Amino acid sequence: MLNHRIELEEWLHIVKAEYREFPGMHLTKPQVQRLWNLDSRTCTAVIHALVAERFLRRSERNGYVRADV
Repeated sequence: MLNHRIELEEWLHIVKAEYREFPGMHLTKPQVQRLWNLDSRTCTAVIHALVAERFLRRSERNGYVRADV
C-alpha cells in the first residue's frame, strides 16, 4: 500500500505539472491513460484525486480540464 501511495503522489505531481504548462489541455480518461502510459486503476485514482482536490473538473465534452480555467 505504501508503494502505491508514493506512486500515486508522483503521478499527481506529473499530471499537475503538465496541466499547468498547458492550461487549455482537455483530455478524456483514455487520453490521460495513453499520454502517461497508466494502467486503468492508476489512471482512475489520479483523475479522482485531482477532481476531489478541485485541480481538475470534468468538462461538458466528457474530458478533464483545469478547474480554474
